[in-house]
Amino acid sequence: MTVAAFLAFCGLVAFAAISPGPAVLMAARTGLSEGFRTGAMLAAGIGAGAVVWAAAAMFGLHLVFAAAPALLWALKIGGGLYLIWMAVQVWRGARTPLVTEDARPVPRSALSAFRLGVATQLANPKPAVMYSAIFLGTVPQGTSVWVYAALLAVILGTETVWNTLVARIFSLDRTRARYISLKTVIDRTFGGLLAALGVKIAAT
Repeated sequence: MTVAAFLAFCGLVAFAAISPGPAVLMAARTGLSEGFRTGAMLAAGIGAGAVVWAAAAMFGLHLVFAAAPALLWALKIGGGLYLIWMAVQVWRGARTPLVTEDARPVPRSALSAFRLGVATQLANPKPAVMYSAIFLGTVPQGTSVWVYAALLAVILGTETVWNTLVARIFSLDRTRARYISLKTVIDRTFGGLLAALGVKIAAT
């Protein structure tokens, strides 16, 4: 694999990570409501979920989808329904106030946050399609297993770092103070966007 191809791969992976979607949305909300540490663990789970999709793409998941379109359809429907279910939970809790203006609610455990990150990423089959295209377009046949391992590490690092940064920005005191004053509106906006993404994933 040439240096130019590797740099192209890194650029495309960064674009895939930064593009708005359920993972970025969940990282932002977790940073807002549960703090940076929980958001960082969620981001690690998002990175791990991306590696699962990328590994599947690497082993020819696009060929499976082409041969069995019903499988992709089932993944889209299942993932979309899961995101809609999460959106409903967010919407229903929108009116629940934080305990005090100086304290966050008790955050979920690190393992729970990690699992939520993985589930959020796996609920969206879009990364599988994107990573299939990236691998097909930049990685030549006959690439060694060590290079593939390095490429997966790039995906893990990029997805984790970007979503950690999102969680950090939204966990800042100034951002959170604004969140407290507009919690119902913000939570329902998050819920609405998450539901819209779920519908879009299921329908396209």
